[in-house]
Amino acid sequence: MRAFLDTNVLVYAIDRSDQAKHEIAQELIVRRADDLVVSAQVLSELYAVITREFRDSITPEQAASFVNRISDLPVMAIDADLVRDAIVLSGDAQLSYWGALIVATARLAACDVVLTEALSHGSTIAGVRIENPFIP
Repeated sequence: MRAFLDTNVLVYAIDRSDQAKHEIAQELIVRRADDLVVSAQVLSELYAVITREFRDSITPEQAASFVNRISDLPVMAIDADLVRDAIVLSGDAQLSYWGALIVATARLAACDVVLTEALSHGSTIAGVRIENPFIP
């Protein structure tokens, strides 16, 4: 099953403040590496968040190294067509634009599921199931 990995899940792979979520995120990246997909949006957000939120404990070089590691996964580009699709989906599904862009990108990448904390666990949006990997 192909899964789209949202930024918030990846942040927990760095963040050790919630050890249980940290371990789940780390295991997820390793265990499901062959079927995970990210986007240029996710890589950008990931670098921005970890260099801002963890600047006292992670250097920009370490952050870049983690982003480079994640970029070994299939990475979906964001183009004008995808932006337009996300705008429509945002209105249709009552999502923020950024959430709609995640779902639209996952759909384009033929992902069955989006792994995220940011959307409603168990729902299906535009044919893509939403799962929070931190809910047992």
